[in-house]
Order: sequence, then structure tokens, then C-alpha cells
Amino acid sequence: MIDATGRPQSVLVLGGSSEIAQAIVDLLVAARCRTVVLAGRPGPRLDEAVDRARAAGAQTVESVPFDATAVDGHVAFADSVFDRFGDIDLVIVAAGVLSHQPDDEEDPVLVADVLATNFTGPASAMLAVCRRLRRQGHGKFVVLSSVAGDRARRANFIYGSSKSGLDAFAQGLSSSLVGSGVGVLIVRPGFVVGRMTEGMTPAPFATTPDAVAKAVVRAIGSQALVIYVPPVLRWVFAAMRQLPEALWRRMPA
Repeated sequence: MIDATGRPQSVLVLGGSSEIAQAIVDLLVAARCRTVVLAGRPGPRLDEAVDRARAAGAQTVESVPFDATAVDGHVAFADSVFDRFGDIDLVIVAAGVLSHQPDDEEDPVLVADVLATNFTGPASAMLAVCRRLRRQGHGKFVVLSSVAGDRARRANFIYGSSKSGLDAFAQGLSSSLVGSGVGVLIVRPGFVVGRMTEGMTPAPFATTPDAVAKAVVRAIGSQALVIYVPPVLRWVFAAMRQLPEALWRRMPA
């Protein structure tokens, strides 16, 4: 259960090897989060995430197999997690991939994989988990979206559209949950310097996993629906959404 100061005591991460999610877990554990469940595809990165959460001081840390694209197993997955660990205060939706657009444009199968991993799969998993959150009467989703979803650019419209879909889904889910005790926090970072973007030139107002984590933990106890990291991007993209299409198409790739 969430403690008297509003801090979560348990967290489920969908996409447990996510670098941003691990940084969030570090801060949650430092604030006395006791149970960490890391859901993801088994492998060295998930094992490293488990070791990191244990080193941070969590009392219970376990990994569970999870594939965002295996939608037919999401209900059973959610039931097994809640039946085993009890109430879950916070669910971080962090499953995702950063696509390589030139390759994706040449292969429709790759496009479908990006959309399934970043949008349709997480959406399915969120609804499966939401059944249990509604039943317990409290909890919050933290959905890792992206400013790339605010308005898709020609250089990354496949990734951008996948995040736009997830973002819109999370907004609608939030509205549907009013009065249930369950909330949604949508996080829209800019370019995050980390493992997924290694070798890429950082965009203006680039951020880091640690900076995103700090912003998320500050916002968890608030009524905010959407946060941008860094905050200036809220105003940057508010302006970008108003650009005429002819000008938008000439934006640097």
C-alpha cells in the first residue's frame, strides 16, 4: 500500500531492463519502496536490473517473464503478478524500442514490430493490469511516452507514431479511470542520452535517465497528467504543433 506520505511501497515495471525505469526504481527504493517486480524478456540486461534494485536496498526484488507483444498472455501475466505479490502501488510502462527508420521503411514487418512493441502491446498489458488496479482501488501508471509523439517528423515518423498512439491511449485510459482511485502519469522526455541513443547526436534540450527519473518521482504524488522533461519542451512543442505543414516538412531530419 502507498504509505502515509504518498510514496509507493511496491512497483511493477513493464520493460524491466529499461534504463529510465531503473533510474526511477533507484529513487523509489531510496524513498522506502520495498517490493520491485521487473517484468521483461529474460536475459543479462534484466538480470542486471534485478541486481541493481537489490543493491539499492529493496527488500523484495524479482524478475518475471514478460513480452509486450505476446498479448494473448497479458491477462494471465497480470493475474499471476498480483496474486503472487499482492497490491501494486505503481506500474511503470517502459517497454519499447527505438527504431532505425531507414531500415523500417524498407520492411513492413519491422514497422509492425515497432508499433507492437511501443504501442499495441503495452496498451494490451495496461488494460490487463488495470483490471487488478481497479479491483484493489488504488495505484498509478507511469507511462514513458516521448515528445516524438507530439508531432511526427519525417525522420522518425514510425517511432513517433508509435509513441503518439501510446500517449493518446494513456490519456483516454486516464479519463476512464476517474473516480476509481487509479491514476495515470504520462512522461514525455526529449532526447535521452543513454544506451538506446548511443552513437546518435543529441538533440537540443537533451536529457538523461537520471533527470527523467527525478522528474517522475517528483510528479508521482501530484495530480499531473503529463510532464515534459526538461519542462521547457512543453512550450517548444506547443509552438511546433502550430507550425504550418509546409514549414514543418522542412524541419531538419
